[in-house]
Amino acid sequence: MEREELKARAEEDGIRFFLAMFVDLHGKPCAKAVPISSFDLLMDGGAGFAGFAAGDLGQSPADPDLCAVPDPASYTRLPWKDGVAVLHCDPYVDGQPWPYAPRVILKRLLSTLAAERGWVLKTGVEAEYSLLRRTPDGGLEVADALDSSAKPCYEAKGLTRMWDFLSTLSTHMNELGWENYANDHEDGNGQFECNFAYSDAVTTADRTVFFRYMVHMLAHEAGMTATFMPKPFGSVTGNGQHLHQSLWTTGGEPLFGDDADGLGLSKLAYHYIGGLVEHGRATAGVICPTVNSYKRIGAGAPSSGATWAPAYVAYGGNNRSLMLRVPEGGRVEHRGVDGSANPYLAAAALLAAGLDGIDRGLDPGEPVEDNLFALPSERVTARGIGQLPRTLDRALEELAVDPVLRAAFGTVGGGADFLDYYVRVKQSEFDEYHAAVSQWEIDRYLTLM
Repeated sequence: MEREELKARAEEDGIRFFLAMFVDLHGKPCAKAVPISSFDLLMDGGAGFAGFAAGDLGQSPADPDLCAVPDPASYTRLPWKDGVAVLHCDPYVDGQPWPYAPRVILKRLLSTLAAERGWVLKTGVEAEYSLLRRTPDGGLEVADALDSSAKPCYEAKGLTRMWDFLSTLSTHMNELGWENYANDHEDGNGQFECNFAYSDAVTTADRTVFFRYMVHMLAHEAGMTATFMPKPFGSVTGNGQHLHQSLWTTGGEPLFGDDADGLGLSKLAYHYIGGLVEHGRATAGVICPTVNSYKRIGAGAPSSGATWAPAYVAYGGNNRSLMLRVPEGGRVEHRGVDGSANPYLAAAALLAAGLDGIDRGLDPGEPVEDNLFALPSERVTARGIGQLPRTLDRALEELAVDPVLRAAFGTVGGGADFLDYYVRVKQSEFDEYHAAVSQWEIDRYLTLM
């Protein structure tokens, strides 16, 4: 969509304000409300932000303004609020794309992919979330008081009791042209998933940011609290953000499919999977980016009987106990990505890993058919299958020394690597968590010795 087409579309839709939106390193959406009377000002120079105040974006209070430059193609009307539309933006500083900005990083990688190989990355997400309520004492509980079944997955009653919320969300997605094709109650109490069609990687990441924002706002209006937190409750299944990936030519030809193969994959797809396996532990630092992430992956089964989150770096067919699942020919699903992942950085990290597998012709080995949830860890290890990191700091150690991901994320100010900045920010997050004394520690150790 070009600039004049955008203006005409906005006027036709009765738009009075644009939300000029971008995300920080953690995926937090930031925005300014710009009236349509300032359309030319917004499109000519972008919306100005004090970058240091917006979040972790590599700026200090002494740095020049960060200008959020709209992408007209990202225009998304707010279905629940008349007269408002989101424009996803690329942050610029001093007239140049800001190399710390997640959307800028992904777009740079995709531009290189198209220019050097003639390929396009297409992705789809399965964004799980939980609907909660605040208790009178400030705590949290499942919003639906009757949603207490030990095995609530796909439960019709639990789905129907949240009908107003889910049907509204579905209607909004279809109004936006996202092709919402399924909505269900997931494995955790209060947990849901709403699926929409795949697209190019930037569009899918933009939609993921908007989807999370929309879920939060609709939940708030309904008197609930929505969370995409990987593990909001220790005894309940965590929230994933499974990322499906496939490569295509710029002319629209799929590159991952092969009808003659048992899993329906091409040799190129197997090499891509080989890269995802090779860099599986390092990419965890990006796709599982919070302290809480590691209470989801590799954890024991909750009350429903299965964790549904991978513990091991392995691939196979339609096997949900693995990190990488091939549900059908032509694509691969990464089940390790969780609800706290920055969708731009997650796609960038997995693309870089997969392309390294292609460039080096990596063989992922034979697909795993076993239920890895049921095998003792020593038996899994004996088969040469690696385990995902157990904590954020361990994942960051792996990420920091991965040369492929380091090169992919690029350099920032003064020739420094973005990866070092990312690791420093996330290590600080882990250190802050580690310094806090939890109630578990008090209960366990206060009078033990």
